[in-house]
Formats: sequence, structure tokens, C-alpha cells
Amino acid sequence: MTETSNPPISVWFLNGPNANLYGLDSNKNYGTDSFPVLQSRCEQKAASLEVRLRFLQSNHEGQLIDWIQEARGVADGIVINAAGLTYTSIPILDALLSFPGKIIEAHMSNIWKREPFRHHSYISKVADGVIAGLGGDGYELAIEAVARLVRKNKQVS
Repeated sequence: MTETSNPPISVWFLNGPNANLYGLDSNKNYGTDSFPVLQSRCEQKAASLEVRLRFLQSNHEGQLIDWIQEARGVADGIVINAAGLTYTSIPILDALLSFPGKIIEAHMSNIWKREPFRHHSYISKVADGVIAGLGGDGYELAIEAVARLVRKNKQVS
């Protein structure tokens, strides 16, 4: 059975503060792809995997928490790049702890090659996996990873 013969699954891809500025970073920590280009790449990847993708971005912690709560019972998986909130947000961790599906933490840059404060992630405590440092390719890989985990879990159930 190939992945494309499976029924569609639903994945929400949540992006945190300043992700909308990707491609505009003069240091190129986040690559050269703009946020709309990354969204398009992710949508194409999701379509190829028969994944219904909801791709969202907010600069507000509460909005991310609201989306995580909304995803309960609707989404099979979440990919989250909480950006700077990764290192500070216990409320996002708590919301993710209430999500029953699979969770992949994604980062455009390699957070372990950056400032020491970025080496600790609250989200990693609940994530099924972490993809970091691969830029837009990592975003696509995160969608594939969460889809595989969800489908594997559905086969076991």
C-alpha cells in the first residue's frame, strides 16, 4: 500500500512570531524563501501526500494557543514552529499537551548552532520529533514526518 492510496489526513502547520518575515532576514538564518513561497511549497508537499493542510502564522502567543485548542478533534497532527516562543512559552506547551495527535517541532535554522538560549525548547517536551536547520526543506520533511506518524498510528489502532 502506498502513501497516496491512504485516506487523507488533516495537519495544521502553526508558525509563530516573525515567521511572516522569512526571506527578508539579512543574516539569512532562515533562508531566502519568503513566507508565501514556503506556504506554497508546504501546500504542494501536502497535496502530494494526500494531506489536508492548514498553514497558519501569528505573532501572538494566545492565537497559537487558540489554534492548538481548535485542532483538537479536527486535526490528526500538528507541525509547529513557535519561533521565539519555543524557548519561553509554557502555555503553548500546556496546549500541546492537550492535543491527542502527533506533533512535529520544526525550525528553519539549526537552533543548536545559535545563541545558547535557543538550545532549550519547551515544545520538544511534547513533540514526537524535531526537524531543525534544513530551511524550507525541513518544513516539507516535517509534513511528511507527521503524515507518516499519523498513518502508522492509525494502522496500529
